[in-house]
Amino acid sequence: MQTAPSRDELREHLIRTRIAGDIATSRENNLDHYRSLAARDPHYMFGLTLDGDWTYRDILALMAKSAGVSPDPEHRYGQDTIDADRTLDALDAMAGRIAAVLRRDAPRIIVATGHPTGLLTTHLALVRLARERGATLLSPAEQRSFMGKGLGRRRRIRYLDDVAMLDDGGALVHTHDPAPMRAMLEELGGERPDLVIADHGWAGAAGEAGVETVGFADSNDPGLFVGEAEGKVAVTVPLDDNVLPRYYVPMNDYLVARVQSGL
Repeated sequence: MQTAPSRDELREHLIRTRIAGDIATSRENNLDHYRSLAARDPHYMFGLTLDGDWTYRDILALMAKSAGVSPDPEHRYGQDTIDADRTLDALDAMAGRIAAVLRRDAPRIIVATGHPTGLLTTHLALVRLARERGATLLSPAEQRSFMGKGLGRRRRIRYLDDVAMLDDGGALVHTHDPAPMRAMLEELGGERPDLVIADHGWAGAAGEAGVETVGFADSNDPGLFVGEAEGKVAVTVPLDDNVLPRYYVPMNDYLVARVQSGL
């Protein structure tokens, strides 16, 4: 069995692989997305409704606090950061939430990702753990279709080892769309899951519906952090959500070990 890294070892790994620390996402991209969320662009709201005013400056201040980006509004170009200790703290908090659910009798869990080229490996590790602990992995609305952007292609919910994603008929796709999670919860009716583990619109829509939700988000995806600040999302882990999948393996091992220690 592979040994999980210590907190210090994982911090070094996160920074070296740029999951945290000096990330690939540019400062310009981060600030553009904060402005877009402040303008209530649905693409960046991830299915959440926001109760507060959440101006651009408010969002920047929250992202500095929650993710560790530069708080300086005059820093407009170049390098931005995610604080690795904030990532580690959020991983610990997420592990606590997952462990609490897995301690229940026959918990029901949905796992989903809008980043199949990156975070799929993390979601698969959590599915395996949940299954080993006797959880039921739900797969509602499989093959339900939605009209995607570009070329009029329809996208469908597809499950890979109980992780929900969208495909366009030939590939798994990146998506912010909250509609698939809404459809999944609608199909379940009153039999809601005990927990959703997700990202992007999958997480936002679940949190908006009142389902306990933990998720992952990049520094240019402020929606889930605002959702967490408003109490709709239980935990949001800040990280670069699209590095090489193998770079996430030590993080996955750490997260699984932390969950197991809480069982």
